[in-house]
Amino acid sequence: QVQLVESGGGLVQAGDSLRLSCVVSGRTFSSSTMAWFRQAQGKEREAVALINWSSASTYYAASVEGRFTISRENEKNTVALHMNSLKPEDTAVYYCAARKGSLQTNAKYYSYWGQGTQVTVSS
Repeated sequence: QVQLVESGGGLVQAGDSLRLSCVVSGRTFSSSTMAWFRQAQGKEREAVALINWSSASTYYAASVEGRFTISRENEKNTVALHMNSLKPEDTAVYYCAARKGSLQTNAKYYSYWGQGTQVTVSS
């Protein structure tokens, strides 16, 4: 089993920055993909940023590319999402997720999920 615990959400103003963290514990896989998804009220869950744990290859949604950065800290078993220049449309519950295998943007391919952390960006 893999356990994921997110932290770092909160209420910020447009243009501010925020850092989300996801601590990974339990069984992990060297070829795993770690992901940040988000779900705004009334909308589907969408992939925001992905990273391969071993190769560090990444994917970003077009809406966040250039503003968000995903990173992993192997020694701490942590995946972070650095969010800059936040916009009101970034408001959502952000989820950390993990899967064994390559980068995938479809949430159905992820077996492990954190509880989510709320990010609210005021205008």
